[in-house]
Amino acid sequence: MAERLLVLAVQEQLARRGDAAPGVADELLHSHSAGTGGWHAGEEMNPPAARQVTRRGGGTDGFAARKLRSEHIDGADLVLTATADQQEFVSVLRPDAGSRTFVLGEFGRLLPAVDLAGLPAAGASPTAVYARGVALVEAVNAVRVGAGPLPGDDLDDPWGRGDQCFGRVADEIEETVRPLAAVLLP
Repeated sequence: MAERLLVLAVQEQLARRGDAAPGVADELLHSHSAGTGGWHAGEEMNPPAARQVTRRGGGTDGFAARKLRSEHIDGADLVLTATADQQEFVSVLRPDAGSRTFVLGEFGRLLPAVDLAGLPAAGASPTAVYARGVALVEAVNAVRVGAGPLPGDDLDDPWGRGDQCFGRVADEIEETVRPLAAVLLP
């Protein structure tokens, strides 16, 4: 859900800016998800998760579950995990990725503390979004100053728990990805 809800948040932010041409979000942001286990690799999105994404206006086409690998982390400028345990998994797999790996709720909690005036200028070009995004991740890491996530930063695992739980978790994801999109593309 987080992968697709982040893309949707960027699309919505672009629409607010008047930059809603088809495919623009894909040029500006590459959002990919992976699980710490490979139990569902190759499968489509879990139906309750897919319902949440589509109800909110997002798409599920082309989604295929995959297991997290070192090369996924190496290729990411920001790694957001659902839980502190998953953040630890990433840190063990790639210790050098600690400064750009956050629990989703932790990132959302720290984001308001960043001085946005210190970030590169915003723009709707891939180069501008990349520069602003990299600087934003560095700024959020600086705000973190060695502290870790709090217990309330974790998302509940909604697997097998029904639409109401998936809806609550999707709401929590949006509480971080919408402000993130707004900072990337104000």
